Amino acid sequence: MFDIITFGSANQDIYLESEKFLPVLGKDFATGKGICLPLGSKIEVRESFLTSGGGGTNTAATFARQGFKVAYCGMIGDDSMGELVIDELKKYGINTSLIKKTKKTSTNISVILMQPGNDRTILVYRGASDFLSKKDIPWDKVKKTKWLYLAPFAGKLTGVTEELVSFAKKNNIKVALNPGYNQLTLPKPVLHNILKKVDVLILNQEEASLLTDTPYQKEEEIFRKIDKLCPRIAIMTKGKEGAVVSDGKYRYYAKSIGKELVDGTGAGDAFGSGFISGLIKKNDVTYAIQLAMANSGFAVAEIGAKEGILRKNQSWPKTKVFKKVYSANG
Repeated sequence: MFDIITFGSANQDIYLESEKFLPVLGKDFATGKGICLPLGSKIEVRESFLTSGGGGTNTAATFARQGFKVAYCGMIGDDSMGELVIDELKKYGINTSLIKKTKKTSTNISVILMQPGNDRTILVYRGASDFLSKKDIPWDKVKKTKWLYLAPFAGKLTGVTEELVSFAKKNNIKVALNPGYNQLTLPKPVLHNILKKVDVLILNQEEASLLTDTPYQKEEEIFRKIDKLCPRIAIMTKGKEGAVVSDGKYRYYAKSIGKELVDGTGAGDAFGSGFISGLIKKNDVTYAIQLAMANSGFAVAEIGAKEGILRKNQSWPKTKVFKKVYSANG
């Protein structure tokens, strides 16, 4: 019996930091700023760092650090990068017996280019994780868990979202869903069927806006719509501004703990898994928010999505949570 099984991507993350990654302004860049490298040159890198990443493994690491019995279910390539992912998960105490390997494609890779004092640029190769299909999931073992945590899915795995949620509902397994773009753009009848069955829905501002077709600044309207779609707990994270949580009866507001941002990779995973950890431990939304805020705050203060996450007995600052009575009908 597992306390929780996580689904989502498994990456090998490669961090490269150099002052030679020169920032350049230009209207051709979506953000207005890019990285410039001289073509044909050999660029000196000041720092390098290798670690596992991806929503499925990042969240599993938090649950393991918080003392839960956790397994990760996903697909990697039958290659050296995949073995590195497995080795690191084992060091965290994460059960890897539900991981599948494929020779058809390579393990996911992300290369994070970091320039001191500026934001990062991530080069992404979406490989084996996207190829996990229904037949690859050991349903008899998945049945033996109390929670499922579904991180953003892509590829074939997107189509398994409804199957996983329905299976969990049928077997009295609680579900936390942090959907990505591919899941949020599923046909509306399918998506709405999924949302009405999940126990905790975790979104960032862009995802909440996409789901409700409402500008993210209009929080009241967003939550009126989300509460009708997901009748249990719904969360909208707001980056450094904190988060808003609704349980249908109350709305909770919290600010971030104010840690200096070193690397934002995996901040959302740290928040979501921290929240579920707190909810499992005390079944108290306020405590869950506080643990989520601390976990994400400590995560972004270190390079790598897993390096800063909290350990079970580690002390952490409790941010103040404001609560007000709230009706989904306004």
